[in-house]
Amino acid sequence: MSATHKEVLFGLYDDEEVLIKAVKQAKEDHLEIMDVYTPFPVHGLDPVLGLAESRLHIAGFIYGAIGTLTAFLFMSWVFTRDWPIIFGGKPYWSVPAFIPITFELTVLFASIGMVVSFYTVCGMAPGKTIPTLDDRITDDKFCIAFETNDASESHLDKLRSFFSASGASEVNTKVI
Repeated sequence: MSATHKEVLFGLYDDEEVLIKAVKQAKEDHLEIMDVYTPFPVHGLDPVLGLAESRLHIAGFIYGAIGTLTAFLFMSWVFTRDWPIIFGGKPYWSVPAFIPITFELTVLFASIGMVVSFYTVCGMAPGKTIPTLDDRITDDKFCIAFETNDASESHLDKLRSFFSASGASEVNTKVI
């Protein structure tokens, strides 16, 4: 098997509460979880897995600030240096008139930047196919996956017994 392929043993669960209990049990048993897949965000799963809070919101703030500066500085330049025309008796540099466009560009830059960042971090590019363990994970099943490339038979038995003890409805193996 090549280094780019992973052999994965995974268990499917029907309920998110059972999944959280199973993850806690796996952590207590010192099993190294490759990943947990859910069809929707499960409240409380990140702390159980020991994941740090995402820093994506910091990037969103930075993108929004860039949008704000772009709009405000561009309009300041246009209305004071490039094309100074007095509209309806307002001064050249009328900050209250800049607010709607500044707001719109803040939202535009933040949203586009967040989408690009999210897709980049997740490795999702146009035309790239992401292998899935089971199609039902995107619909109604929850999954705990363990990488088993170099696992011994005793370790595989331990993982299978973990799945049966933790309430998994199915246990499967797949090479991705």
